[in-house]
Amino acid sequence: MTEKGLRVVVADDSVLLREGLVRVLVEAGHDVVGAYPDADSMLASLGEVAPDLAVLDVRMPPTFTDEGVRAAIEARRLLPGLGILLLSQYVEVAYAQELLSSGSGRVGYLLKDRVASLEELEDAIDRIAGGGTVLDPEVIAQLIGRR
Repeated sequence: MTEKGLRVVVADDSVLLREGLVRVLVEAGHDVVGAYPDADSMLASLGEVAPDLAVLDVRMPPTFTDEGVRAAIEARRLLPGLGILLLSQYVEVAYAQELLSSGSGRVGYLLKDRVASLEELEDAIDRIAGGGTVLDPEVIAQLIGRR
C-alpha cells in the first residue's frame, strides 16, 4: 500500500531527471515542495518547506563528488525524522556507512540504472516512509566488501 501525501524535496543537477522525478512523485500522489539543482539550495530550504522525504543525487555541483550524500547527512541532522532516498550512478561507501550507521531507518540508496520500474521506486519510497531501509544489492556488496 502506498503512503500518499508525503512532502518531498528533490535535488539533482540533471534537469531531465529532476523534473522526471517530480512528475513521477506528483502522479503517485505526493506533494513535491521543492526541486533543486544542487544540495546547498535544498539544504537552505528545509526549514521552510518541512519535507517528509528528500530524494537526492550523490554527485552534484560544485565538485560532483559526494555533495548529495553529505547533504543527506546534514539534512538528517537538521530534521532527524526526514526520510532520505539517494539515487545515484555511484556508490560512495564511506558516506553511505555514515548515513546508515544512525540506525534510525528511513533511508534508501538505489542505483539509477538498476531501478527497473516506477513501481520499484514507489515501493522504495513506501518502505522508507514506513521507517525501513532500502539498499541496492550493489551498495550492500560494496559496504560489506569494504569491511
